[in-house]
Amino acid sequence: MRARTWTAALAAVLLLTGCGSSEGPSEGEWLQELEYPPAPQQQLPQAAPAGREPTAEVPLARLAHTGWLRDTAERTEIPRRALAAYAGAALRLAQTQPECGIGWNTLAGIGAVESIHGTYLGARADAEGLVSPSIIGIPLDGSEGVKAIADTDGGELDEDQEWDRAVGPMQFIPTTWADYAEDGNLDGEADPHQIDDAALSAGHYLCESGGDVTTDDGWTAALSAYNQSVSYAHDVADLAGSYGEQPQPS
Repeated sequence: MRARTWTAALAAVLLLTGCGSSEGPSEGEWLQELEYPPAPQQQLPQAAPAGREPTAEVPLARLAHTGWLRDTAERTEIPRRALAAYAGAALRLAQTQPECGIGWNTLAGIGAVESIHGTYLGARADAEGLVSPSIIGIPLDGSEGVKAIADTDGGELDEDQEWDRAVGPMQFIPTTWADYAEDGNLDGEADPHQIDDAALSAGHYLCESGGDVTTDDGWTAALSAYNQSVSYAHDVADLAGSYGEQPQPS
């Protein structure tokens, strides 16, 4: 399955999604939600050759092997800069939260659904990972399918001083960003519009929400925290499974 076939559908889905933008199911309720898909196999990318610097002191975009990035970007049609962020986040989390087991392909599946890898409505990530024009969702004003969340950040992140909006390539609402923000590119600032920061923060949030996401229960808990829609979970699972398929030897 190629990522481009999802573009039209994902553009519509984006209007209703956002990390933490809807209330998750009560404790244990998601265990009874049989429509949730099983956890896709979590894949780690090939890491770049180890240098002298500790991995924690290397920006995410430099963690994955350049050959792996080249080949995987060509196979999946994920923009290489976005792929470097997903891959780097998975490698960093494999060290900082190894019990979680999250793969780059799940982060890529979420990134595809949330913003088409930071390309929604013509946006793109530059060489430094900053996505522009900024991707900002609809106001969370309580209209159909949307939770009402009055402004919590004074419009600092979402440019709206009345309602909160999901922001950035991984579509964080300001309150969730405040709790889980990470600095993936090590520039001293966590920015939801910077794709390394956004990917690492998303992975951190998923791991904190689901625990071991290699299990069906953990993966379901993580995805339902990010967005409780069952159709959303199926979209992410299908994409993650497709992205994680290993090429067959010729």
